Amino acid sequence: MRCEEIRAIVIETLAEQQRLHHGEIDTVALRTVATILTSFGIEEEDRRELRADFQHLRRWRKSVEQAQSYTFKAMITVIVTGFVGAVWLGVKVMLGK
Repeated sequence: MRCEEIRAIVIETLAEQQRLHHGEIDTVALRTVATILTSFGIEEEDRRELRADFQHLRRWRKSVEQAQSYTFKAMITVIVTGFVGAVWLGVKVMLGK
């Protein structure tokens, strides 16, 4: 065998070991998450409900963020309008004298 062939075999073997290792990690992670959810009282059948709950929370968070944005814009508009009104009133008073 040539050196390149040996190198290719070693690389292929290491890549296969790494794939197996990643598969084991995925399995352990899945079991860990399932165990944690079970310890919180969430069974395997409740996954759809849990997903729906998280989707609801995300929609709620986004609507609150949007409301905060609109509130901030409204406050800035009121402040700017008040300032412009005060300046206009001052100009009117100065021109009236």
